[in-house]
Amino acid sequence: MSVSMRLKRFGSKKRPYYRVVIQDSRSANVGKTIDEIGFYRPVETENQIQLDKEKVQDWLLKGAQPSPTVKGLLNKQGIQIARKTVQE
Repeated sequence: MSVSMRLKRFGSKKRPYYRVVIQDSRSANVGKTIDEIGFYRPVETENQIQLDKEKVQDWLLKGAQPSPTVKGLLNKQGIQIARKTVQE
């Protein structure tokens, strides 16, 4: 099963907020999630991004692939994305 980190949209019209979730990459964006690791509120001026860094690192080590938007949010929070190296 390939797992991805992506945003799941909530909120009303013109007032969106997003949850950062772990989800099977083959399921729809509104489908069942495996885990919720934080949220992103683009409209707010304070507390726009809140992530559980321990859960993020754990899922990255398990092989979860962040979407381009989530990758940008992780970079803003200073979370390094571990790259797997091939050992010879």
